[in-house]
Amino acid sequence: MEDIKAYIESGILELYVLGDLSPEERLQVETMASEYPAIMAEITEIETSMEFYAAEHAIEPSEALRNKVLNSLLINLGDDTIFTKPRKHTDEEQFEDDDHNVAQLHTGKSTNFYKYAFAACLALLVVSTFALVNLYNQLQDSNSQLTAVLQQKQQFANRVNLMDRELDMYRDPSIKVLKLEGMPKTPSSAMTVAWNPANKKVMVDMKSMKLPKYDKQHQYQLWALVAGKPVDLGVFDTANPGDDTALIKEMKPIASAEAFAVTLEPRGGSINPTMDEMVVIGKL
Repeated sequence: MEDIKAYIESGILELYVLGDLSPEERLQVETMASEYPAIMAEITEIETSMEFYAAEHAIEPSEALRNKVLNSLLINLGDDTIFTKPRKHTDEEQFEDDDHNVAQLHTGKSTNFYKYAFAACLALLVVSTFALVNLYNQLQDSNSQLTAVLQQKQQFANRVNLMDRELDMYRDPSIKVLKLEGMPKTPSSAMTVAWNPANKKVMVDMKSMKLPKYDKQHQYQLWALVAGKPVDLGVFDTANPGDDTALIKEMKPIASAEAFAVTLEPRGGSINPTMDEMVVIGKL
């Protein structure tokens, strides 16, 4: 099947329709067309396209020119001398007459036909190119729309998953929910920490968090007080307004704790908490 496709695309069928093949090549094309319906259909389509182009671009002669040609034909047909029997010639005269009567090949009509055929092929090429470009643009638009839909679907799935996890913070009896309150210098600060001693998970409610603003060189760091010593539970940034995909944040696990607190530290966190920068604290 690939060989037939390559044969069709080789351009030999167009040359066949134009009559620009040798007898051997024409016989080969006709043999292939009789064996493969696809080749015969392609030849028919090429002929139809060329006929359609010629009909579309045909020039209707004026009425005066039409009458002139018809009158000329009638006059010539009425002239009996045109059909008189020629006299016999001597051999020398016959040779000279043969030289003068040699039919001259008029290539004008053939050249015009080639021009029309080439123009038809060029027009088909332009139309096909335009159609392919238009189809490609439509496919690109469809792919962009599909990508956007998939992204929205993934965001929605993430929101549902995070909302389920947030609900688990309050409906699981094994989870302890602790409200951290602001320090004297930040009395309006507050946040919620959920801790499950069974699986050691610690989660921060990002949506209800109320902490002071800070610069890009700092981050908040969560601490757990264990046997009177602070234990690092990781750093976090406050959630962006309208970001529903960051409802909760899971921190480092811990098995036991007496209290939880948050301090403002240099970005990346500190080994020990900066006590002067403590913003909220909550005891169990």
